[in-house]
Amino acid sequence: MKSRRLFSGLKTALMGTATLLAATQLPAHATPATTVPVPAPASFPALMPVPASVQFSTGGLPLSGGISIIWDTKPSSMLKRAAARFTTRAEAISSRLGPVTGNAGSAIPVHIHASKDSGALTVDAKEGYSLAVSPTGVVLTADGPDGVVHGFATLLQLIGPGASGPQFALADITDSPRFPWRGLMIDVSRHFMSVETIKRQLDAMELTKLNVMHWHLSDGTGFRVESKRFPKLQTTGGHHQFYTQAQIRDVIAYAGDRGIRIVPEFDIPGHTLSILEAYPELAAQQPVPFSKNWKQTCDVTTGGDTTTASCKKVFNYNNAAIDPSNPEVLNFARELYAEMGRLFPDRYFHSGGDEVVPSQWTGNPKIAAYMKSHGYADAPAMQAAFTAQVQKVLAQQGKIMMGWDEVSEAPIPKEVVVETWRGSKWIGSATRAGHPVVVSAGYYLDLLTPSSTHYKIDPLDVKAVGLSAADTARARKHSAALADAFSLDPDAPPLDDAQKHLVLGGEAPLWSELVSDQMADARLWPRSAAIAERYWSPETVRDVADMESRLPAIQQELETTGLQATENTQRMIDQMSPANTSPLAILTSVTSPVRNYALNRLASRTGDEMLKAPVAVAAPDSFEAMTFNHLAERYAAGDLSVAADLQMLLGRYAGNDSAYEQIATTPALQAARPVSQQLSALAVLGQEAMQPRHHGRAWRKKAREQLALQDQTFAACATAVASYANPQPPSGLLIAILPGIHALVSTAR
Repeated sequence: MKSRRLFSGLKTALMGTATLLAATQLPAHATPATTVPVPAPASFPALMPVPASVQFSTGGLPLSGGISIIWDTKPSSMLKRAAARFTTRAEAISSRLGPVTGNAGSAIPVHIHASKDSGALTVDAKEGYSLAVSPTGVVLTADGPDGVVHGFATLLQLIGPGASGPQFALADITDSPRFPWRGLMIDVSRHFMSVETIKRQLDAMELTKLNVMHWHLSDGTGFRVESKRFPKLQTTGGHHQFYTQAQIRDVIAYAGDRGIRIVPEFDIPGHTLSILEAYPELAAQQPVPFSKNWKQTCDVTTGGDTTTASCKKVFNYNNAAIDPSNPEVLNFARELYAEMGRLFPDRYFHSGGDEVVPSQWTGNPKIAAYMKSHGYADAPAMQAAFTAQVQKVLAQQGKIMMGWDEVSEAPIPKEVVVETWRGSKWIGSATRAGHPVVVSAGYYLDLLTPSSTHYKIDPLDVKAVGLSAADTARARKHSAALADAFSLDPDAPPLDDAQKHLVLGGEAPLWSELVSDQMADARLWPRSAAIAERYWSPETVRDVADMESRLPAIQQELETTGLQATENTQRMIDQMSPANTSPLAILTSVTSPVRNYALNRLASRTGDEMLKAPVAVAAPDSFEAMTFNHLAERYAAGDLSVAADLQMLLGRYAGNDSAYEQIATTPALQAARPVSQQLSALAVLGQEAMQPRHHGRAWRKKAREQLALQDQTFAACATAVASYANPQPPSGLLIAILPGIHALVSTAR
């Protein structure tokens, strides 16, 4: 589930490999892409998510005279604030597009008709809307206030350049979401994020029609909310880095204004070291091993039939668990959840429930005796009974309990919402048992895979994500239970209609082991926008190339309206290379981080130093590399008109290493020098491939060797198993223009 799961009490690296397979690699069965139902011509603005129905007309509605909001139904204060945000954002987007060249016209009337909705800001909210943009004005009709917010978001995306300046594209849109639960999960336990950073994500969520922020507020590393009932939780367990209750209320109100619900998570019975630091009497292991809670982690290298491991001990924050045999534990949970439940008004409340290390309980003679006397055959059986008690507590407090999919492995009340993370097969098993489901398997942002990987995965596909048969067999040698938990089920039956109805939607988690406050915007976006389309748009909207063509425009809109991804990235580059930022900027513009938790493995040696390295600013989606690769594909297909652009880019990359050598004066920059050299060599190879001359056997051999080396680097982190079984580049960087170089070499004669 969580990248923190990398380091969860494992005794061998391959055993750890199995634990990593939360939302692993590409879907097991890739689905052929289909065309977007009504694609916008290139001259029209990009829309994301794609609406359920959209028809564009030629021409536009100039914005030279501004916008006039006209309420056909009485607006609430929430809707008035939404309209104010809309007009401010429209002005910002229009300003970016350039000045008005003609005479200022009259203000565009935007008529709004919003129905009442008693289910607003719940999972039952009416979110549908329609937009009619004609030469005479705009009409927005919404089923409820959430629909107005979504209509405003789409209307902003209809702003584009016109003959006399910014204009609305003319369109007729009817729209509603595929799933009612469309969320991001943001972990602030490992690396704390400021209120301002959280609010920026809420703004971007509003603009991409995401409507749930699952806020992971406690874990082994820190407890991040002020508790007046248990104040040591924030002072001791939170290390004085936490949100006050006033700040929490402010964020909740801020989210609510944007049609976004906030679902809190407070983990029990595992992942509780921060709680036990404050209240050690609740721990399963006495004394609490604050300074002795170590595990062995190994770097594994496989060559032929030989596997070698280099091991060391590192601190593990995730093992410590509370003692469910202690009556005070349930009393503590009851009081803490009551306080937090009053603070967070949403009916859903996430209590974690994942990755309890059995030895935390079986290794305690008192707990072992308790298990025997109560007839619990193993730790999962006792956890199921504890989960049922927690569910009852939350139900008495008016809450609906959520838990990670481990909670569904034993009988628990059907009311418990299961969040699936270990693989797609758990969607099937949980819904067969009658549980509502939120899908996060396939959408883990901290896997650092590109948008295309997440976009290909459908929340209803029970075979989309899981451990292959070969990797399952390998993992079973070390831990049959873990291998079985993460394995793909090739015989899983598709969901029937009743099961599909139980799938509420999905969430894209970002675990923050390797995400600082400054990195959050770029690690969440633009990939969250692509995932938002998967949750909102019709199932038939799945053309990856079309999605990628729209992604830069959506990212630009988000940054124009407040997101700081580029700004923070540039700030980090300035900090790393103050004397000359250009060489590092060029290198990171066409490289991407290694995938599937390979970066976590590298960071186990350096810790937070990785947050100040080039890989911290390299993006999983490199827009420049996408452009280069597209141009190279066109060239390989015979379009020689792009040759000059390709040569310009290749020259830029080929010449960058000599400049990078001059700025590589720190260990982090020096670690990336080999990748800089390889990028230069690949660019030269591309230049040579485009030369109109015969390429002999020696050149082709050199080309094959260079490309094979880079192919191996990608393959070494293509899955979670691979990322642990193979060496990784010390810099953690992949060269993202590799497909384009392959295409150019294929044209060489």
